[in-house]
Amino acid sequence: MSDLVIFDCDGVLVDSELIFARVLGECLVEADFPATTEEALALGFGKNRATLCAAVESRFGRALSDEFFETMRARTALVLERELQPIPGVEELLNTLPLPRCVASNGHLERVRDRLAVTGLLRFFEPHVFSAIQVAAGKPAPDLFLFAAGRLGTPPQRCIVVEDSVLGVEAAVAAGMPVVGFCGGSHCPDGPRRSIECGRMLARLRSDDGSRRLSP
Repeated sequence: MSDLVIFDCDGVLVDSELIFARVLGECLVEADFPATTEEALALGFGKNRATLCAAVESRFGRALSDEFFETMRARTALVLERELQPIPGVEELLNTLPLPRCVASNGHLERVRDRLAVTGLLRFFEPHVFSAIQVAAGKPAPDLFLFAAGRLGTPPQRCIVVEDSVLGVEAAVAAGMPVVGFCGGSHCPDGPRRSIECGRMLARLRSDDGSRRLSP
């Protein structure tokens, strides 16, 4: 049994990934980085600003500007305010979950809190919402999950992480925490196939001595 459930935010609690991908794709095209929504989803999925910059530079051979992020941030905020919804069923889950819980996201702390507030979910986690800006390195480094566990006084092996991205799964494994791969967001229409892929990835990441308990 676990003593603490650590939730990712985007794509696990709030159904935001397709919204982000659509806005990112539009902003990339306007900045002369031709990309479809599907390509933008692949580029930006699970990433923070630093890892997105690296992915775009690797794909297109040039870097994103500060102005690009200012434009994208303002446009994303407007669209999220109009369209953002919680993941179906998550409110019912949180209402009945008997365990302590927190949020650990690669996103900026204030914006993560805003998304949870807009969807009515912040009340389930307040004040235990954590962001990669609070640690030296975001996912896939283990820092954020270890920070969250430390703030709630829970050993890593007594936590369970719920994630929808490869970077998040890698971070949980690196932190020595069991992890559930979640495929219920609208960006995962092929959920069963992705669940199988997640299980295979977790099997590959399992430590040789079996000391890390993983749940696909």
